[in-house]
Amino acid sequence: MLPIVDTPVIEFAVRELVESGITDILIITGRGKRAIEDHFDRSLELENHLRRNGRIDLVEDVFPDFGAHIHFIRQKEPRGLGHAVLQAACHVGNEPFVVVLADEIYDSPVPCTKQLIEQYNSLGHSVLGLREVPLSEVERYGIATVEDRGEGNYVIQDLVEKPPPHEAPSRLAVCGRYLLTPQIFECLELTGPGINDEIQLTDALKQLLQKQPVYGTRLSSPVFDVGDKMGFLQATVEYALRRDDLGPAFCEFLVQRLKSVSQRDLAHVAITVEDRLC
Repeated sequence: MLPIVDTPVIEFAVRELVESGITDILIITGRGKRAIEDHFDRSLELENHLRRNGRIDLVEDVFPDFGAHIHFIRQKEPRGLGHAVLQAACHVGNEPFVVVLADEIYDSPVPCTKQLIEQYNSLGHSVLGLREVPLSEVERYGIATVEDRGEGNYVIQDLVEKPPPHEAPSRLAVCGRYLLTPQIFECLELTGPGINDEIQLTDALKQLLQKQPVYGTRLSSPVFDVGDKMGFLQATVEYALRRDDLGPAFCEFLVQRLKSVSQRDLAHVAITVEDRLC
């Protein structure tokens, strides 16, 4: 629910799904996260108050119509991403489905989820979103061993969860976008606790690799990792600058603020950022 300017992070994920043609969305929450459910609900009292005061424009901003059926289920205990995905088994049934982790915002003209769907329609098997990360960051991700098929598409050969840099098979990280076949649920049922005593989705995907092909597609669009402080700040600045109502004044503020910073401290940074803003 952290806001990027005035839009909660979770809303970016929902909009990506809807723009990709998905209209049935299940959000996995946990204890103490009722604010997420409330955000996608309506408050008739507030809505009527805004209408009475002629603020119909605010009604549309506060209660947007996402054009999707949004459902919620709780993960009763924090046992990892694999366990969270397993909570969706009854809802999904025997259909392919998409997993989106909301803490990564992809800034792509073609939504990342839509890219995965197009690959699935062509290949008929699970497709993982991949992105290249610096060697120093591989231990934060599941890392793929791949066969390169060209044009940013791969056959996944193996996966390793959060390897130390000297053991990483590549720098291609499995990012927060997955299109999975329902067979993944059988694999998750058989997956025991792994790193951090959690059920890792990566471990279940390794089992799935033994049963059917799994593909990867490289997501080259800019990404904001809003689970990281710097990524959160970058996303806030970027999306604020794009706003017609905020961008010009915010740009001026940033330029003036940078000019006041000690040249000794941030000389090259100030010049680079000021060029970007203007």
